[in-house]
Amino acid sequence: MELDALDRALLRELQNDARQTNRELAAKTGVSPSTSLERVRLLRRRGVITGYHAVLDLDAAGRPVQALISVRIRPPARAVIEGFREWAARLPEVIGLFVTSGTHDFLIHVAVPNVDSVYAFVIDRLTERREVADVQTTMVYEHVQTRCVEPAAADPARAG
Repeated sequence: MELDALDRALLRELQNDARQTNRELAAKTGVSPSTSLERVRLLRRRGVITGYHAVLDLDAAGRPVQALISVRIRPPARAVIEGFREWAARLPEVIGLFVTSGTHDFLIHVAVPNVDSVYAFVIDRLTERREVADVQTTMVYEHVQTRCVEPAAADPARAG
């Protein structure tokens, strides 16, 4: 899917502030409001834009402590992996979940009120599951997130 300079500019501006009006977006990208509106609608239809979300400050939301928890599942069967993934993704402490390769099958990102809550999550939630074979916890000192993701440039090998 080809994205031109205008698509990229619109995406950059929307990632910086999705609450701005279409008129403001058009002015920042140097196009008419009707062009801006149509291009954003097209980006949504094509699945490039999948939604708009509020970003919470975890400290202000009462969840200042973060941890990354690596989990190994046994047996490594599709049904077991999918079942665990669905269960873990619904837990309120979980703010991110990755299915991974290598030594562990999952990397779970949690945000909780305190260190005791991390311990309780691991002991009371994870290790109670029969399929959990191993857990390793890494405390997060600082979490820096990229708010603006630039679309990848077109692959010249695929263009031909």
